[in-house]
Amino acid sequence: MSKEDFFTYQAQTSPHPLGLEISHAKGSYIYDTDGNAHLDFVAGVSACGLGHCHPKVVKAIKDQVDRYMHVMVYGEYVQQPAVEFTKLLAAHLPKDLETTYLVNSGTEAMEGALKLARRYTGRTQIIAAHRAYHGNTMGSLSIMGFEERKSAFRPLLPDVRFINFNAIEDLEKITDRTAAVVLETIQGGAGFILPQNGYLEKVRERCNEVGALLILDEIQPGFGRTGKLFAFEHFNCIPDILVIGKGMASGLPVGAFVASHKMMSTLQDHPKLGHITTFGGNPVIAAASLATLQEITGSQLIEDTLEKEKLFRKLLVHPLIEEIRGKGLMLALLLQNKEIVDHLILTAAKEGLILFWLLFEPKAVRISPPLTISMKEIEKGCDQILDILNRYKPATVN
Repeated sequence: MSKEDFFTYQAQTSPHPLGLEISHAKGSYIYDTDGNAHLDFVAGVSACGLGHCHPKVVKAIKDQVDRYMHVMVYGEYVQQPAVEFTKLLAAHLPKDLETTYLVNSGTEAMEGALKLARRYTGRTQIIAAHRAYHGNTMGSLSIMGFEERKSAFRPLLPDVRFINFNAIEDLEKITDRTAAVVLETIQGGAGFILPQNGYLEKVRERCNEVGALLILDEIQPGFGRTGKLFAFEHFNCIPDILVIGKGMASGLPVGAFVASHKMMSTLQDHPKLGHITTFGGNPVIAAASLATLQEITGSQLIEDTLEKEKLFRKLLVHPLIEEIRGKGLMLALLLQNKEIVDHLILTAAKEGLILFWLLFEPKAVRISPPLTISMKEIEKGCDQILDILNRYKPATVN
């Protein structure tokens, strides 16, 4: 295998991929084919919450592979890993979020949630937020609040309107025509924007007033990343439909949407097979999801996340850092300009520290390490960040 083969035979998502050639990964480190260790402050974009190759997850996967892998399309056979995972998940969620539909990715989970909302309410209008990101399939793209990434793929879903996140005055746009309001609990691509001044509570109240459903996208902040199992627990707001993914299976492809049993049952009939997936609920991935959830909820990882956040905020003080946004281990450094962002991320990549960009906020640097990262590893990575920022020199203009 060569890097040229990567560029020739594998479809690319950008003109200039980082191109790190991977040998193996363990804990908080990714190792390249030259034997160099890279401290991972990104965790597969929040997917590897338990770090790389957590032994309990690896064991669960291997044990399940020895029993069986794929046996039938979703929803027909009783498969123990999926049943145990969904039962344990329900035990950690509010009572009206007891039924889970397992799928293959976060964006597929959002597609299912949109269908469920329209099917259950009999309405068509979807309201989403400007600068929102929910995935890249056509339904998710339709509720993405960033026209630059949508325009090339129009026409998209009709009857979608947009509001500004945290803008109370926009809530009047939610009416008795609205099937659902779709929000990220914490806006990710926009720069890790937290809800302010009871915003989510007020959205919840408005949805109740007009009979609209509230869909919360917890694909990124879920599974302990913000210091709660799910971020909505910080904000006194329970959704009608919860969309999850990323950190759910410690790096395997997965997603799910969760609702009441009454609501979810509407996908069973009129028409039958209202939502269907071949590989959703795959037993190997469900086993990884179960082991992940057991470890997160049976340890101090969630509580420790808030202490680790405090350490990041204490250490990352520098004249070029204007702000640190986010919660727990879902943090974004806001720097003075994009040039500094590129300098930091690209220099760190050469020096054994993995950082990454955010989708819509050019001045932001993502910090979303594994929840299992140690305090010493945080200190090491932060020292590198400060050293790289100290070496920054603005480009000269001729």
